[in-house]
This record gives sequence, C-alpha cells and structure tokens, in this order.
Amino acid sequence: MGSTKFLVYLLCVLTSATCAGLLFRAFRRRRDRLLFWSCLYFAFLALNSLVVFLDYLTPAAVDLSLVRALTSLAAVCLMLYGFIWELG
Repeated sequence: MGSTKFLVYLLCVLTSATCAGLLFRAFRRRRDRLLFWSCLYFAFLALNSLVVFLDYLTPAAVDLSLVRALTSLAAVCLMLYGFIWELG
C-alpha cells in the first residue's frame, strides 16, 4: 500500500508540473493572460502536490498541513484573481 501512495503522489506532482509547463508554452505563443494565470495555478498545484509528497515521506512529528493549506489557497486565489482580471 505504501508504494502505491508514493507513486500516486509522484504522478500528481509530475502531472501538475507538466500542465503548468504546457500552459506556459501556450502563453508564450499567444500572450493570452488567462493562460498565464492558469499556468501559475498549476504551478502552485504542483508545489502543493510536492508538499503533500514530502509530508508523506517525513516522519509524523513534522506537520506540513499549514504549508499544504497555504499553497492550495495561493493557487485558488491566483486563479480567482486571473478570472476577475480577465472579466474586468
């Protein structure tokens, strides 16, 4: 069971980072600001997934739940700001 969690967490990091990279590449070509905000969103999701992965690897005495919550909040706030910026 432990190796399955390890693999799933690692795949989440890689998937989010790949999405961020592809969105950044599309942003560089088209210069659409919504692509930029989406890229930042997925970059912070990748960071959040990395923190979850590190939290899985660290001993139980180290609590990274606040860092996980803050990276999730930053990702959602960036995406929300991007949507509001584009509508305004």
